[in-house]
Amino acid sequence: MRLFEGTQFDIPPTCDRCGKLEKECRCPPLAKPGIPADQQTAQLSLEKRKRGKLVTVVRGLADDASLVPLLAKLKSSCGAGGTLNDGVLELQGDHVARIKAMLLTDGYRVSR
Repeated sequence: MRLFEGTQFDIPPTCDRCGKLEKECRCPPLAKPGIPADQQTAQLSLEKRKRGKLVTVVRGLADDASLVPLLAKLKSSCGAGGTLNDGVLELQGDHVARIKAMLLTDGYRVSR
């Protein structure tokens, strides 16, 4: 249900490409831009932060929407917390071997 549905202010959604109502639009879906995993090289490193905490860092991946689900998958498989900062994945702890194996099975190239 739209916000103003059934009132004089109701403006049904239209397609940006053809201008028809979304219900009547027959435009093909837009291809999702992105670089395939087999064309990306992940650079793994282990960094020591303040108070001696270890952080596994993954750099070199394309900064697109696929990083968020990848981070969630890595965090759940490692059982650790992590974050995404400026296209760099950071996971708490020393998980280099486990992350390397997971990235290789997903099709990424890995350098260490």
